[in-house]
Amino acid sequence: MPNADEHAPAAANGGQQPPKPAAAGRLTTGDAMTGTATGLGTFSWVDRTGGQLSAAERRSLLRPLAQALAVNAAGRLLMLVKLNSGRRAQVVPTQLLPPSSALTRAAEVQAHRRLSPALLNHSYRTFAFGAALGALENLIFDRELLFAAALLHDVGLPTAVRQVDFTLGSARVARDVAEDVGLSSAATETIRSAITLHYSPNVTLAAGPVAYLLSAGAAVDVVGLRSWRLPPELLASVVARHPRLGFKREFSAAFRTEAARVPHGRARFLRSYGAFDLAIKLAPFTG
Repeated sequence: MPNADEHAPAAANGGQQPPKPAAAGRLTTGDAMTGTATGLGTFSWVDRTGGQLSAAERRSLLRPLAQALAVNAAGRLLMLVKLNSGRRAQVVPTQLLPPSSALTRAAEVQAHRRLSPALLNHSYRTFAFGAALGALENLIFDRELLFAAALLHDVGLPTAVRQVDFTLGSARVARDVAEDVGLSSAATETIRSAITLHYSPNVTLAAGPVAYLLSAGAAVDVVGLRSWRLPPELLASVVARHPRLGFKREFSAAFRTEAARVPHGRARFLRSYGAFDLAIKLAPFTG
């Protein structure tokens, strides 16, 4: 198992020659996420704060939220008029296949044990969409770490406790899985921070490719962000393989519960500014 963000080129690119690495921190056209310089959303931040946002942190999220909503609306309009870039994009199907290792098998065991069918399928779709975006951007990333993070990113949601962000529970499960399979401390930290960052509205490549693609993949599935960059047949095939099973309804209910449990957390902030409710209505699929 490679250390965090060390990659086997053939595995990351469907067996082809390794792609040219993208510059760290580069934003591609249509990306509305704006950086993580303050550490907001990282594992250390969630562990220290429980996910509670200060007034200054809430203000700092306003701009990226507004940008994400604007970009999502524009992208969805392009999809509607069939001018989106995804209609011309191509992704090799093998690039979406889940990797197989002690880590990924252990992550799947925990995900199947802790998640409902709807949330479990969301986790598989999150990996597929994240991997597809990584392929389109020619990113080199650790597929095992991305898959493990995707399968475990929501395992803390069903059992979240008051005043603590649910991603901390997910990160703790990920740590236990990592320890059981002998993952390096650097790789473990990569997974944990990717999980706690994933629903912050400001995750860029500066946070590392695993965190960037986990957040991007989840955003495609939940609110449709960047869905216009993916081939329509890919979107359809991923959903056919991992059906939504009423996911939108279940996730909305779980998100409302999380917002109530952590009054000044990220979920409450997104709901209080209407960003989540508006964005989920723009999602490309129905639950």
